[in-house]
Amino acid sequence: MSHAPLIDTHAHLTDARFVGDIDSVLERAQQAGLVSALIVGTSAATSRSVLELCSLHAWLYPAVGLHPCHLLDEPIELAWPAIDQMARLPEVRALGETGLDNYWKEVPLPLQKESLIRHLDLARELGKPVVLHCREAADDLLPLLEDRALRLGPVRGVLHSFAGTAEEARRGLAAGLHLSFSGMITYPKNEALRAVAATVPADRLLIETDAPYLSPQAWRSKRNEPAYVAATCEALARCRGQSLAEVAQQTTANARALFRMDPQTDRDLPK
Repeated sequence: MSHAPLIDTHAHLTDARFVGDIDSVLERAQQAGLVSALIVGTSAATSRSVLELCSLHAWLYPAVGLHPCHLLDEPIELAWPAIDQMARLPEVRALGETGLDNYWKEVPLPLQKESLIRHLDLARELGKPVVLHCREAADDLLPLLEDRALRLGPVRGVLHSFAGTAEEARRGLAAGLHLSFSGMITYPKNEALRAVAATVPADRLLIETDAPYLSPQAWRSKRNEPAYVAATCEALARCRGQSLAEVAQQTTANARALFRMDPQTDRDLPK
């Protein structure tokens, strides 16, 4: 893989599937050209684990939040004070993963929206971006974001693992968001998604793994990990008609700007 500087803007490295080999996972990321990563929480407990992991590696940055699919695991009234407290730490770079999910249909939509609005309000108060999950929920999420953008100004953040239509991309961008593309852009059937990715303004483009989920095509049946973001970057470069180095440099600059990632903490690339 290329050693062009890369940033994985969405990984769940505290997932149980990484227990026992996190050091080798991070070493492979280095070999693939990764210089930073945003490590994302999905509950109060996982957000605490994210903070602990990132405290051991200066080039890993934490995001804390409550995933919409996990809101029944712990009452939001109990979980939210911990998220609020952690979000105020200077090392925390984003609120999330939050958003809406109509695929699993287990968590009532009103509860998902309540949690989302809490994240959006706190992110705005703190001047930090939001990491947004949207699965079969664009018709609910986009109007909410558009309304906030109209009333309060652009929404800083990212629609993570974007898999929507060109119109949904346009609306998300108009609301102020970045779009992040995952290994799904490498799947042969996803020509429409590649066509959307080709049109995203360069300064709003991000890449991610969503590890351990959504492995690129070459590792489709295996656990995903940050090293594989290089394959996503290559696929994105091909569909945009750009070089790997150009897309790597642009997405890295975008991630640093959005999440306030300090190049001084970047892991040295292999010589």
